[in-house]
Amino acid sequence: MLQNSNRLERVLVASVLILLVWLPLPLGSNRDWSMGLLAALVGLIGCVWGVALWRNALPASKALRPALPMFALLLSSQAWVAVQWLGGLTVDVGATFQYLMLGLAYSLLFLMVVSLFHTRRRLTLLLSVVVISGTFQAFYGAFMTLSGSEGLLASMGFGHAEVTSGTYVNRNHLAGYLEMTLACGIGLLLALRDGQPFRWVNLLELLMGPKARLRLALVVMVIALVMTRSRMGNMAFFASLMVVGAVFILLNREHRLRNGLILASLVLIDMLVISQYFGFDRLRDRLVETRLNDVVVEGQVVQRANEIRDDVFAYTVPLMMDKPLVGQGAGSFEAVFPRYAGEDVRNHFDHAHNDYIQFVIEYGLIGTLPLAAFVLLALWRALQALWRRESLYRSGVGFGAAMGIVAIGIHSSVDFNLQIPANAASFVALCAIAVLANQHSNPRRRSAAFE
Repeated sequence: MLQNSNRLERVLVASVLILLVWLPLPLGSNRDWSMGLLAALVGLIGCVWGVALWRNALPASKALRPALPMFALLLSSQAWVAVQWLGGLTVDVGATFQYLMLGLAYSLLFLMVVSLFHTRRRLTLLLSVVVISGTFQAFYGAFMTLSGSEGLLASMGFGHAEVTSGTYVNRNHLAGYLEMTLACGIGLLLALRDGQPFRWVNLLELLMGPKARLRLALVVMVIALVMTRSRMGNMAFFASLMVVGAVFILLNREHRLRNGLILASLVLIDMLVISQYFGFDRLRDRLVETRLNDVVVEGQVVQRANEIRDDVFAYTVPLMMDKPLVGQGAGSFEAVFPRYAGEDVRNHFDHAHNDYIQFVIEYGLIGTLPLAAFVLLALWRALQALWRRESLYRSGVGFGAAMGIVAIGIHSSVDFNLQIPANAASFVALCAIAVLANQHSNPRRRSAAFE
């Protein structure tokens, strides 16, 4: 009976890992059929997992208890979406139902990750698979760009000649995915420190030793991130690395030199050396040349604005204030925005290019506040683990989770990563990692340094 239980648990773990790797592949799962497949697969795995829990066929996870309030927050937001759908409070009934199914899938995925990856070995496996998935996306995208090929997406007309987008349509969404996978990789690198007093030979081992494969994966992902030419994607990654890294170094006095050198190597080697050969100068030029307004000299327009998202933001304010409490209905932005857009907005916008604004417009404050509380609680759990100075592993994983959450939080101010199912599901998994960072068990611990 115990052997069958272990086999079932391994099957469930493998199923969740395969799902997380699969999600970015079909255009970020941002198509109707792939969204339906996502909800169906999570539902199928969740049913098997639920029956196994009901029959006590799975070991108990101590991480479930602190995760339940966060799960309740996710469910409360989905309950409000159900009210919008059933009560006729939405402008787009079909889109709201679709978002309801996706929201329930995200909620169930969060709880399953917390339950199934509750040991240190499983958590390390989860982080490793996330890093492998990010490395594949980075390598595939960079290879297609450097080779001038259009790859698997040629028949759909999405070229890779100028920028890297991997298996996503939009380069900014690949950048968002890489922000999370890079954060997990950096967290894993810090978590696997040996805890011995620092020696300069340790720096050589970091670059050429057993951890070199992980270090190489980080280099590949940074290269691809730069090659996306995503302005806020790169800014969000390095800003989150600097902010969370500064907190991490200041709190951990005992290993301050080693931690500082590891983080400094990520910035100096990846950004200032390697990335120079893969278009860092073009990313810099794109940042410098960003213009929100026309440049007028003596009454003549000499340079026109090349960024119109600020115009869209201006028209979303009255839309947001129209129904600030109840919202227009989850997924309804594309249907309702044309009523408020001015004549100067001629392009089609299916998203607000700002996750915060779009959530308030669609979900209203009633549905948005629980989601905000969920993210803040996840960040708090990650920071709690980061502050565990006596545990190198927990503090490292907490660093990665906190960095990933902060990066997406910054990027969401000008983009819509959380509207892309693959990235939203990955973000929910990252929030589950934040809980596990401090709540996982370590049955095979060997010393107090790895507590």
